[in-house]
Amino acid sequence: MTNISPEEDNKAKARQLLGMKGASQGETSIWKIRLQLMKPITWIPLIWGVLCGAASSGGYIWSVEDFLKALTCMLLSGPLMTGYTQTLNDFYDKEIDAINEPYRPIPSGAISNGQVIAQIIVLLLGGLTIAYLLDLWSGHKTPIMLLLTLGGTLVAYIYSAPPLKLKQNGWLGNYALGASYIALPWWAGHALFGQLNWTIVILTLFYSLAGLGIAIVNDFKSVEGDRALGLQSLPVTFGIEKASWICVLMIDIFQAGVALYLISIGQNLSGTILLLFIIPQITFQDMYFLRDPLKNDVKYQASAQPFLVLGMLVAGLALGHAGAL
Repeated sequence: MTNISPEEDNKAKARQLLGMKGASQGETSIWKIRLQLMKPITWIPLIWGVLCGAASSGGYIWSVEDFLKALTCMLLSGPLMTGYTQTLNDFYDKEIDAINEPYRPIPSGAISNGQVIAQIIVLLLGGLTIAYLLDLWSGHKTPIMLLLTLGGTLVAYIYSAPPLKLKQNGWLGNYALGASYIALPWWAGHALFGQLNWTIVILTLFYSLAGLGIAIVNDFKSVEGDRALGLQSLPVTFGIEKASWICVLMIDIFQAGVALYLISIGQNLSGTILLLFIIPQITFQDMYFLRDPLKNDVKYQASAQPFLVLGMLVAGLALGHAGAL
């Protein structure tokens, strides 16, 4: 029997609650197991995306009502719809997880298929209800929040479930994931406090190509299972080294493209800050990711991604300011 120190055991339990790789095993609390399925660590980018959308709308004001609206939208995008997506994905990834992460709730037998399906339904209905209530709260003539939520529901389903199962294709699957993490919550935050327009839609879809690069990072931990089950993730298709270079180039090039757009509309300071944020990203890419993406994927994400997400907020604030000029 392997001796585990109390500190290591606490870290493993924390990873279990957050839905991270390397979680503890043998958890019996059904509510902790349900939370693990929802992967709370993945809620953060969606919550942040709502904040960026609120900033780009130019319509958010610091009032109690707007603050509560934003929190409700974050609840919708994070715990409810991301929780739904992650639970759905785990349900359809039982075979892959049995190879890559056998301690996950479903392959380990910690939760039954019926309980998982019930969780998916409850989270989905909760998300649709909150979206409709946000439309009523904001007086939308067109139920834009509900429509965006239905769109996100569809993307989540075709990403995870057959026959399309977009995640089988490295490019389509990772772009769907990147757009879900950047564009969709951004649109929700923007539509809640302003008028969603084609400039924001197109720019955030472009920005989501950087999110595609981030999504590739997550594929490196699943290479063994993806290869065994014939999934064409980019690390499987191109090999570890080429895929790592594709990943970092997607992140840097498309973030630079957004920065240049901001400069082109007169937001010079914001565009320059966004360009400067790329420098530490490149540094950490060289220090960690490109040298060993299999070993250093988590370390790279923790060190470099804060500059990407801060850049998103800088872009959102710049767009909101440009709209107010």
